[in-house]
Amino acid sequence: ERIHHQCISFSLPLPTTEPPQFDGYPFVGIWNAPTPVCKKLGIPLDTWSFKEVTTPAAVPGQFLTLFYTDHLGLYPYVNPKNNQQINGGIPQKGNLPAHLKKAYSDINYYIPSDTTPGLAVIDWEDWRPLWDRNWGAKDIYRQLSIAYAQMKDPSWLPSQATADAKKQFQTAARNYMEKTLKLGISQRPKRLWGFYLFPDCYNYGWETPGYTGQCSDLTKSQNDQLLWLWESSTALYPSVYLPGSLKNSPNAALFVRNRVQEAVRVAALPKRPFTVPIYVYSWPMFSNQNDFLSMDLISSIGETAALGASGSVLWGASASCEALSTYLTSTLNPYIANVTAAAKLCSDVLCQGNGRCVRKDYNSNVYLNQNTFRLQESQGKYMAIGIPSSADLLTLADKFTCQCYKGRSCSPKLSRPRTPMVIPLETCPSQLYTATFSSSCHKRIYCDRRNSLPCYFVLQCKCIF
Repeated sequence: ERIHHQCISFSLPLPTTEPPQFDGYPFVGIWNAPTPVCKKLGIPLDTWSFKEVTTPAAVPGQFLTLFYTDHLGLYPYVNPKNNQQINGGIPQKGNLPAHLKKAYSDINYYIPSDTTPGLAVIDWEDWRPLWDRNWGAKDIYRQLSIAYAQMKDPSWLPSQATADAKKQFQTAARNYMEKTLKLGISQRPKRLWGFYLFPDCYNYGWETPGYTGQCSDLTKSQNDQLLWLWESSTALYPSVYLPGSLKNSPNAALFVRNRVQEAVRVAALPKRPFTVPIYVYSWPMFSNQNDFLSMDLISSIGETAALGASGSVLWGASASCEALSTYLTSTLNPYIANVTAAAKLCSDVLCQGNGRCVRKDYNSNVYLNQNTFRLQESQGKYMAIGIPSSADLLTLADKFTCQCYKGRSCSPKLSRPRTPMVIPLETCPSQLYTATFSSSCHKRIYCDRRNSLPCYFVLQCKCIF
C-alpha cells in the first residue's frame, strides 16, 4: 500500500521546545527508585530500557540529582513531628544569604562537574509559595505568619495582620525558590533545574460521576500567578502518581492527562521563544498499594509521551526486590522500550527528526505504540527493528503533529521508510531478549511466553547495576 507525503498542521503552531537531553530520543525513561538494597541482597534489577539509572539517595555525581529539604541550603520549615521551627520556620524569618551560601557548597558537592548534562530537582514540600494553597497540615505556615505580623504591630486588626502576613510570606517564599533556581542555573547551567510537584493540578474527585480530570479555573489562575517560577525554571517536574482507587479505571488517563497538559500549558506562559522540557514523575506501582502498574502504564507513561513530555521519571518503588525484578523483566522494560522506540519513530517519519510528536487533540485516546517492530539484543546492545505498517503511519499523520526543537526546522510531513528501521535503545551486557508487538495488546498489554494471548513474548534479560 502506498502512502503519499502529506503535510498536516495546526491552526495555531506549537511553540518550539528545548532539544532532548539524549539526542534523537524525544521521550525516555529515567529510573530514580531507591533500589540499591536489591543489589546488596543479590537480586539483580534489569533496567536496560531506561536511559539513566539513578537513586534518590544523596549520592554525588548522578545524572538526576534530587535535593531534599536538608540537602540544599537552609530551607525554612516546621518539623511536623514536634512543630519545631527549623531555619526560621517560615520563609520571612529565614536567613536567605546564609541559605544561598550553603546551597552553593551543596551544589558543588552533589553536582561536582559543571559540564555534564542532567536533571536537578528540588524537592521542597513543606510549604507552597502561594498563601491560599497552604491548607490542611500546611496551615501552620499561615498561622505562624499571622502571629509574626501581629508581633510587628500589635495594634493591627486580624484582617490587617493577615493581609500583611500573606504579602510577606509570598514575597519571601518567592525569593527562596527563585534565587535558589538562579544560583543552581548559574553554577550548573548544563543541568535542567526545577521544583518537584510543579505545576500541580489538584484534579482529585475521580469518584464523582462525570469526572473529567480537568484542572479547575481557580487552579489555572493560581498557576498563572506563579509565572515567575515558570520563567525561572529550566524544566518542569509534575507528578502523576496513581492511587489504587484508579486501578483499571478510565479516570486514570483523565487524571494523568490533565496534569501533564497543565504542565504543557504553563511551560508556554513565559515570553521566550521556546518551552522548557517536562519530566513527569510516576511510581511503578500504585501509591497506596503493593500492586504494580500493568495496563495502567498506558494511562500514565503512555499519556505522558503522547502529550509531548521529554520523559518519565520512575520513583518510589517499595515492593520486594523479587517482585520488582520480575515486574521489570516481564512488564515495565518492554513497555518503556516500546514507547521510547515509538516516540523516536514518530519524530523521524513525521518531524524529520527535528521535533517530537504531540497529540493534535490532547483529550483523545491515541498513543505512541509500535505494533510491527521487534526488540533484539546483539552483543549487549538493544534495538527495535522493523518497518512501520501503513495503518500505523496514517494514524501518526492523522492524530499527531510536531513540536519542533529550538533552532531546528520541522513540519508534520509523513515520510514512509522503504527499508527496515533500526532504533538503538539502552545498552547493557545481557543475554538475548526478544519481544513481538501486536495491535491486540492495546487493551491487554502484557503476557509472558506461557500465555496464549498474542502480546509480548519475553525471554528474560539481566542488566545488573
